[in-house]
Formats: sequence, C-alpha cells, structure tokens
Amino acid sequence: MSDPLQHPGFRRFLGAYVLGTLAVQMQVVAIGWQVYELTNRPLDLGWVGLAQFLPMALLAIPAGQVADRYDRGRVFTGALAGSIAVSALLAAGAAAHLGVVPILAAAALAGSARAFQMPSARPMVASLLPGESLPRAVAWSGSAWQFAAVAGPALGGLMYDRIGPTGVYVVAGFFGVCATLLAATIRVPKAPPRGAAQWSDLLEGVRFVARSPILLGAMALDLCAVLLGGATALLPVFARDVLHAGPIGLGALRASPALGAVLVALALARWPIERHAGRVMLLAVAVFGVATITFGTSASVFAAVVSLIVAGGADMVSVVIRGTLLQVHTPEAMRGRVTAVNLVFVGASNELGEWESGTLAYLVGPVWAVALGGIGTLGVVALWWGVFPTLRRVDRMDERAPVPDTANDGGT
Repeated sequence: MSDPLQHPGFRRFLGAYVLGTLAVQMQVVAIGWQVYELTNRPLDLGWVGLAQFLPMALLAIPAGQVADRYDRGRVFTGALAGSIAVSALLAAGAAAHLGVVPILAAAALAGSARAFQMPSARPMVASLLPGESLPRAVAWSGSAWQFAAVAGPALGGLMYDRIGPTGVYVVAGFFGVCATLLAATIRVPKAPPRGAAQWSDLLEGVRFVARSPILLGAMALDLCAVLLGGATALLPVFARDVLHAGPIGLGALRASPALGAVLVALALARWPIERHAGRVMLLAVAVFGVATITFGTSASVFAAVVSLIVAGGADMVSVVIRGTLLQVHTPEAMRGRVTAVNLVFVGASNELGEWESGTLAYLVGPVWAVALGGIGTLGVVALWWGVFPTLRRVDRMDERAPVPDTANDGGT
C-alpha cells in the first residue's frame, strides 16, 4: 500500500483542509459562546444548527452534480472562499453588537459553502491517488481534519476569553484566506462530462445509494447515531452552567472529541483495519453511545473531557470505514453526487442534531438530553445489526461490491 503523503497534490490538499477547518472550528466555538451569552437559552443554539442545515440540505445534491461535471479543485477553492465571507459577516456583527440575526445569517452562509466543499473535497482524494492508497489517505485526511478540530476550538476559546468574538472571527478569516490560496494551486484530473446535463442526473446519486445496502446502511447509521447521540450543540451549556468551566473550558470540551479522533486516525493510518470492517464500525458506534452517556452524567471537567475523547476516537473509526467504503464502492464519475448524498446524511446528523439537542435540552434539561441521546444510539446499533446484515458482513474495505444499476430503475 503506497504512501499518499508522497503525492504533492495530496499534501497541498491536506494543508488547505487543515487551514479551512481551523477557520471553521474557531468560528463554531465563538458562535456557541456568543449566542449563549446573548440569549441564555439552549434552544437558540439549536436554531444555529438548523440555520446551517437547511441551505446545506437544499444545495448539496445540485453541488454534487457540479462537482462531477466541473473542476473539483476550483469548486473546492470557491467553497473555501465562502468561509472568508462568513468570518467577515460574523466580525462585522460582533463589532457592531448586532445580536443573533447576523450570526444566523452567517450560519446559513456557512451551510451553503459546506454544501459545495464536501462533494468536491472528498472525491478529490480518490482522483489524486491510486485506489490502494485510499484507506491510508482517508485516515490521513481524517487526521488533518481532527488536528485542526483540536487546535481550532482551543485557540478560539482562548482568544475569545482574551480579545472577544471579533478578534476570533478576524483570525479565522485570515486562515480562510490562506486555505483558499493554497487550494487554488491544486490540479485535479477532471472527468469529462457525460453529454448534456439532465434533471435526472441530480438524483442519480440518491438512486445509487438507495440500491447499495452497504452505503445506505453506513450513511443511515451515522445519521441516526449522531442525530441522537451528538452533544456538541450543548457544550456551551455544559461549560458554563453544568461544569462551570468558562470559554476556555468550552474550547477544551470542543477540542476533546477531535483529540480522540486524531489519535485514532493516526493509528489507523499506520495500522489500517484489514478485516471485519462492518462489525468494527457497528461496535465503534456502540462505544460512541456509551461515551456520550458518560459525558452527559459527568460531574467534573476531567471526566467530561475523557468521555469526549473516547467518543471522538470511536467516531473516527466509523468515519474512516464509511469514508473508505464510499470511495471504493462508488464509480469515479458519480463520486461527487454520492458524496453529496452522504453530506445530506452527515448534515442532518450534525446540524439537525444540534437543533434536536437544543430542543430536547429546553424540554428536559441538558443532562437528560445527552444521556437519552446516548441510549438512543445504542438502540440504533442493535437495530442496524439485524436490519443491515450486508453491512455487518463487510470484511475488507478495499473490496469493491457490484455497482448498482441506476440507469433503468425508473427514477426521475
């Protein structure tokens, strides 16, 4: 298995990916604390997640079509440039003390940019590298993202405590500029368009996933598990009202899942999962659920941090397996659209999950909201074990399944 780090285009991609993620993670931690300071209502944290999810859900499928028909490097660069506009809007709103409205507008813009970024970014890895390098490349990509997801919240929380939200957003904008300039130097092989674009092409990725039990099971598992068990939207509540840790503590809590994830991703890059991938993924999601319950009932910052580290590490196992299956089991010409479908699933689990967490916390309190979510995740794993036997029996990640026939399935 060749080393993907030897490829200069992949190295540039990782650099842009890290800088862009740093910008986003700094924005996220500052937005969470700022909104909760302004309103003191967990429900408003949920509205921020919903503001990100709705435009992303609407644009993701068309964005996948764009990523399959045009230069993915340029689409990726344009999406990264969107983070600069997000930072500018957030900084202007914070400096003028305009309240929650510009934050929600920036969240919607961030969701729109993400809709184009992921369908172009993830297929770029498969376009740049040979197939035998994909498992390690996915692990390295995960490591890069998680490294930035550790450093971004920690840096954002520290800067928020010292210089306030405006300063955080300005620095995030600088990272966004650097990421955009670096991404502009990447040259990605472009697949030729297959004739004139048709409306039916937009849904071809949906039909492909629907006819692939492995991909459908993996995506739906992540959707249901993180939708129920995700607790990131409530971290400002836990940091201020439950654990009394302040904005620096919030940065530590935000960084903890990413720390666990980056440690696991580095281990998987060195020692890839070679057998029983389906079972390993299901068991990893179960560990994620247990760790979520432990976090929700933690009485100290230390216990909360350890629980989130374990949750992040378990989630990374699932991410690497799902990401590799997605690239290996999808033809090159469809990777943008299938990745867009995956983005809708991931966005629903993350951003829509934030809205669910905020709403449930408003009704039953943050501790019960997180604990019940973890219990729900364990129920999902038990259900998937029986409902998706094909996924459970996946052995080697690099073995391609038969390609589903989407040409004559009657879809529109």
